[in-house]
This record gives sequence, structure tokens and C-alpha cells, in this order.
Amino acid sequence: METHLADFMRGTTAGREAEEILRKCVHCGFCTATCPTYQLLGDELDGPRGRIYLIKQVLEGATPTEKTRLHLDRCLTCRSCETTCPSGVHYSRLLDIGREVVEQRVPRKGGDALMRSALREGLPRPALFGTAMRLGQMVRPFLPSGLKAKVPPISSAGTVAVVAPQARKMLALAGCAQPSMYPNINGAAKRVLARLGIHLFEASGAGCCGAVKLHLGDADGARDNARCNIDAWWPYIDSGVEAIVITASGCGVEVKDYGHLLQDDPAYAEKAVRVGTLARDVSEVVAAEKEALQKLLQNSALAGRQKMAFHAPCSLQHGLKIRGVVEELLMAAGFDLTPVADPHLCCGSAGTYSILQPEISRRLRGQKLAALLGNSVAGQPIGIASANIGCIAHLQAGTRVPIKHWIEWLDNKLSE
Repeated sequence: METHLADFMRGTTAGREAEEILRKCVHCGFCTATCPTYQLLGDELDGPRGRIYLIKQVLEGATPTEKTRLHLDRCLTCRSCETTCPSGVHYSRLLDIGREVVEQRVPRKGGDALMRSALREGLPRPALFGTAMRLGQMVRPFLPSGLKAKVPPISSAGTVAVVAPQARKMLALAGCAQPSMYPNINGAAKRVLARLGIHLFEASGAGCCGAVKLHLGDADGARDNARCNIDAWWPYIDSGVEAIVITASGCGVEVKDYGHLLQDDPAYAEKAVRVGTLARDVSEVVAAEKEALQKLLQNSALAGRQKMAFHAPCSLQHGLKIRGVVEELLMAAGFDLTPVADPHLCCGSAGTYSILQPEISRRLRGQKLAALLGNSVAGQPIGIASANIGCIAHLQAGTRVPIKHWIEWLDNKLSE
């Protein structure tokens, strides 16, 4: 695609990257076939190819409007289009660049601005978000149904029994929302890895990965989050910690991309690359201990095989490009996975998308739950496994079928 960037973009890091991405696009349209919003809305401007044209026009000097911003807002950043694209167009990065420029040129007003500001400043602060969540959980029975669905019942992380020598050490990302909403996810990860001889611990001072702020138009705030985490982790990295383990695949995508996020920061660029190379989704860590895990599963009291549906988050399959790994682990643990139609399509969670675009998000959730639970031939699963807190909370709000992180299902099996 031929490009002629405007003066304000030409020669900048973002401009050079945008131009490189734009030049790879050959207008083929394969991306529209796997774009959830295009499939729902049927509007070319609500598909990757149309949004690429909108961003190209803005970067070449055209004046963006609220309509431009709306079409960019409607993108889930699920990256399914990147998996489909035969030309390797890194659409998500172009979208980040386009959104930041449009955000600056078309300021938000009223309730939209207030809501985004509250999410941007509230979610990434674990202490503030945790307090609000605890209050919500205390009055949960009295909340309106829509709000009640977004507040999970109080749960415990449980205890971590030392069942094997733990000579190996790995850091865990606590994150911002997960500790208060679903503390048992990291708790289960600690228990599973403890059985494999790995001590998993969290570093004081580390918090939000930065994805919330980045996708809400605050790239500088995202960089601050990344720097904070790097500072908290660096003493342990210096002392030889093996990996940074992340149980939320959405956060994993962000942490692995720290090198790109901080590429222009001379004080952090090299450290950010190092952190990115150490970042591991928890599935990668457990799969690397396959032989030890198989021995543990053989010794556990497996009560027959059970049907399970697996929802692969977009951040796992399209962002981290991890496919088939969790499925193998679940099958090894005694679960028979039911067929899921269109597994590449987004469930509609997408970080804060379910709050900011509720109608589209609910429609996508309905489609995803039908795909996960609607196969009567295979039989109903006992539950749904996923790999990202946002997807788990979003899907659970639409069904009574239990939905847990796959590491929790595995931990349950090992505890039998």
C-alpha cells in the first residue's frame, strides 16, 4: 500500500513503524473473514481493512472525526486478522498508533471521557480496585443484575503446600484485577508448580502490566506501568530467577512486548527486552515439565475422564501464538475436550471492551457460549476452561456452567 505520511508523523519512530506496516497490506480482504465485528456488523469500516484505510488517511493528514474514532473503538484488538493475514501485517500495532493520534485530535467528552478516565486510573491500581471489588462483593446480593455479573463472589487463593524440593525460582505477575477478583488462579499456579519443584512468588511493587492504559489511549501511562514492574523484578532477574510467569494471557502479550513499548527509553530499553525474553505464559512452563507432570497425574486419583470445553483467549492463540498446548495438558489430566465451533473468534471480553461496547460484547459472548456449550452430540461439558481472567469473568456472567482458569482445573485434578 503506497503511503505519504504527513509531516507530524514523518521521521518519528511511530511513523516509520506505521509506514512499514501499511506497505505490507495488499488489500486482499482475507482479514474480514475472521474479524468478529465485521461478521456482526457487516460494515467495511468495522473490519481490519477498513480501519487500516481510516488510520492511513489520518496519518497522511486527513482530519479524523468522531465517526473515525467510533470505528477504531469498535475493534476488539483480538488479532485474529493477524493470524489470517498472508502478508504479515502487524495490525494491532498500527491500531495502537492510529488510536493514539485520533485520541489526541478528537478529544472525548461527557460520560465517555469520564468512564474511560475511571477505568484508566482505577483498574491499574490494585489497592484501589481491590477495595472497590471487596465492597462490591460484600453487597453483591443486592446489586442490579448487570453490575452483579461483573462482581464475582469472594474466593480464596488457598494455601501452597510444599510437596517437592523447590530449588528453582520463578517470578509471578500479580496483575491489577486478578488478585481481588480471582486470587485462586495464581494460587493454583503456585500449587501446581510447587509439585514440579518450582517456587513461584510475586515481587512487591509490581502491578498492572500496562495493557489497560495502552488500549485506553494512554501510552505514557502504560510505559510507567512497565517501568514500575521492571524495577520491582530486576533484583530477582539479577539474582538468576528463571522466568516471569504470567497466568493471564492478555497480560502476557503486553509483558512480552515491553521491548517494543520502551524501545525509545535509553534507561529501560535493554532491561525491557530482557524482561520480554523471560516472560512465559504458565502453559509454557507447565508443558516444559511434561514428564514430571505425567508422573504426578499417574499417582493422582483420577476419577474417570470428564468432558471439558476449552475457550482459547485471543491473547493466547493470536497474541502469544500458543495453540494446542493447554489442550494437551487438559487431556493429559483426564479431560475429553468437546468440539468448539469457530474457536478463533473473540468472546467479546477484550479488556475493557465489555464495559465500553456492551451491546457488541454481549452478542459475541452469546455466540461464544453457544459454541462452547451447544454441541448436544458431544454432550454437555462439566465446565469451561480458559486462560485469561477477562474472558473468564465475561463468559461466567452469561452462564451457570462453572468457568475456571485451566490451571485451576489441573490443580483440582492433582489434589484428588
